[in-house]
Amino acid sequence: MLAVDFFTVDTVWLQRLYVLFFIELGTRRVHLGGCTPHPNATWVSQQAREFAWTLPRRAEPLRYLIRDRDQKFTTAFDEVFRSDGVEILRTPIRAPQANGVAERFVKTVRAECLDWVLIAGQHHVERTLRVFVDHYNGHRPHRALGLVPPAPVPSTWTPAPDSGARVHRRDRLGGLLHEYAWAS
Repeated sequence: MLAVDFFTVDTVWLQRLYVLFFIELGTRRVHLGGCTPHPNATWVSQQAREFAWTLPRRAEPLRYLIRDRDQKFTTAFDEVFRSDGVEILRTPIRAPQANGVAERFVKTVRAECLDWVLIAGQHHVERTLRVFVDHYNGHRPHRALGLVPPAPVPSTWTPAPDSGARVHRRDRLGGLLHEYAWAS
């Protein structure tokens, strides 16, 4: 199953940007669809096409797409996924709990990233979210997954039990995010 939704980001210049994202419900893996100040049906359908191009590479095909009743999700958007055999499930009106995994990601990205960064513009938010999603998918532990990231970065070295191995920290987004790995 896959869920899709928007969230907004306000810049320091008082511009509102809309971010489209897809999240896999089983693995919690996030895919950024794009960012724009003026989302319309044509733009959203194009982002759907670009995401749908990645679907044939999946080991397991998607069966369902959960989306809300936003007017930007038109018949053309739905048809992109229906052509790949994906059934569209629309959430009830004013029921954000029906798309709870996507709403939880929005809360996470705000609390762990966007609330701590002053966003200057569209390119800045795209770059910031690319780094955060990379961290979220590859390094951040998830309770629903047994404290494992959705797409863990493989460890290249495992220390011996009494080797005195050290752990190295990698700072991202100016020290906002920390990633840890065994020192080689």
